[in-house]
Amino acid sequence: MTRLSVNVNKIATLRNARGGNVPNVLQVALDCERFGAEGITVHPRPDERHIRYSDVREIRPRVQTEFNIEGYPSEPFVRLVREVHPDQVTLVPDPPQALTSNAGWDTKTHLDFLKDIILPFKEDGIRVSVFVDALPERVEYAALAGADRVELYTEPYASHFHEQAEEAVRPFVLAAEAARSFGLGLNAGHDLNLDNLHFLKEHIPYLDEVSIGHALISDALYFGLEQTIKKYKEQLR
Repeated sequence: MTRLSVNVNKIATLRNARGGNVPNVLQVALDCERFGAEGITVHPRPDERHIRYSDVREIRPRVQTEFNIEGYPSEPFVRLVREVHPDQVTLVPDPPQALTSNAGWDTKTHLDFLKDIILPFKEDGIRVSVFVDALPERVEYAALAGADRVELYTEPYASHFHEQAEEAVRPFVLAAEAARSFGLGLNAGHDLNLDNLHFLKEHIPYLDEVSIGHALISDALYFGLEQTIKKYKEQLR
C-alpha cells in the first residue's frame, strides 16, 4: 500500500494572507485524516510564510496517523524536529529564499554533512528520508549517509508526463530500483496530481508514500476536501 500524506502548507498560506485563524490548519489536518489520508506533512520555512513552528507544535500531539516534517536542516529546524518527535523527517536542500523545493540533495558532495545531521534523528527514533533527484548515485549516497528512505523529486516526471510518459517515468523506475537494492524505503513528491499519479504508481508499485499538497488542495476547491482525498487514494490503488 502506498500511503497518501497531505501537505497542509497551502492551508497555512491562505490563513496567513488574511491573518487570524481561518482556515484553521489544525482542523484541516484532522479532517484530512478523517477523510482517509494516512499522513500529514508540514514544511516550516525560516520566514514562516506558511506553516509556523507553532503550527507544528499544535498539530503534532493531535495527529493520529503519520506525521512528517520536511525542511532544510538548519539549527532551529533540527531543534524543532527533535522537540516534537515526528514519525518522519524529510531533509530537503532548500535555501531560505526558495519559493518551493526545486532540486534534491547532491548526496555525494554533502555526504559528511548529511551523516552528521541524520545520526541524532535516528538516535531519537525518527525515520529519516532524504529528498533526491532520480539518479541512482544520489540514492546510493543517501544510503551511505544513513537515511532510512529517499523521497524522489518528481517535478521532472510531472513536467514531461503529457509529452512522453514512458520516457518521463524511466529515470524514476531506475532510481526506485536502486533504493530497493540499498534497502531504502521509497517516497515521492512534487507536482504529483490526479493526472499523473496513477501512472507513477503503476510503474513503481512498491512506493511507500507520496506527499501531495498544492495540487490536492487546489482540487479540493472544486471537488471538496473529502472527495478529493478519495480521488487521490483511488489513483494509488
